[in-house]
Amino acid sequence: MSADSTQSVPLETTSCGDAPGEPMASRRTFLKQSVACGLVAGGLSLTGIRPARAGGISSRYAGLKSSDWLGPVTTLAEVKDTKIFTEGPAGDGAGNCYFTNVPADKILKWDAAAKKLSVHRDQTNKTNGLLFAPNGDLLCCEGGTGRVTRIDAKTGELTVLASEFNGFPFAAPNDIALDGRGRIYFTSRPGTEDPKKGNVNAVYRIDPDGTVDQILSWPDIHMPNGIVTSPDNSILYLIEAHPAADRNRSIFAYDLTDEGKAVNRRTLIDFYPGRSGDGMCIDAEGNLYVAAGLHKTRKTSETLDTRPGIHVISPEGKLLAFAETPVDTVTNCAFGGKDLRTLFVTCGPLLLSIPTEIPGKPAYRVDQQG
Repeated sequence: MSADSTQSVPLETTSCGDAPGEPMASRRTFLKQSVACGLVAGGLSLTGIRPARAGGISSRYAGLKSSDWLGPVTTLAEVKDTKIFTEGPAGDGAGNCYFTNVPADKILKWDAAAKKLSVHRDQTNKTNGLLFAPNGDLLCCEGGTGRVTRIDAKTGELTVLASEFNGFPFAAPNDIALDGRGRIYFTSRPGTEDPKKGNVNAVYRIDPDGTVDQILSWPDIHMPNGIVTSPDNSILYLIEAHPAADRNRSIFAYDLTDEGKAVNRRTLIDFYPGRSGDGMCIDAEGNLYVAAGLHKTRKTSETLDTRPGIHVISPEGKLLAFAETPVDTVTNCAFGGKDLRTLFVTCGPLLLSIPTEIPGKPAYRVDQQG
């Protein structure tokens, strides 16, 4: 495996969150003050959680002025179904949110104006991650069929963009991203460890002409999950989320070349031994918003060192803010709303919203209203 550079700083205080009634300082004032007192220099990085220390998980989140970045967490809707695992939120141009209930084979729609939840599409082949293209087409990771598809915004027609590599179907496509040249990047897992028997855990790129290339793969990566590109398309961020001991639970950053290759890997943040991130999105200034953590352990080697909720992480790997989500399991988040200042979050049976100070990156804007 390639060598990684990692930032880390131990945090030993135990207070966390914002004091009630405390005046809200500006984001930049907070950062300057934090640097001055040694909280930000070198980290506020979750790489400091390895190994677990006595004193509880709150010490890793000390000193955060989260209200400078995130507003209150609001429950928009609760999914009622026989099987529930929500994922893949995506905001359309009208301020609505689409997301998936994976085991129920459904794409759901939260209507922002009517404040109503409905089934947008069923028989979705265990669709997981969703992403709106700028023209309003909906890109889908179909985990059940091992393919990536596009739903036309105007006609509803479904087109298969990619379904195999190297003569094998993809391991279940999971999450998806776009760059400024219209290239699609998606994660695929869980796969085999033997490429002669099937496709391994990997990241793929689909070019506008339909060509598919495997740009990252096992064993260099272990269990790829959330994926995004930076606002200037120069960096590809990838969540690694392997629940087994001594596997990657981190966010990697790669330089993205003009040809769409991911090179020069470095570790942005390491969540180990806690639960890693699942899905993420990125704001206009390049900060990541990551759904990570657990309220309760779940028969894996993951600990509770990562608190359950949304983590705002700078391009330098600093933990800037945190908002706790109410139930397990927080899975993904996406910018939406007409001004891209609403963070939609899938969390157990719930769809949540969190106002943000900084809007999502401009490329998230959808021209075609859904």
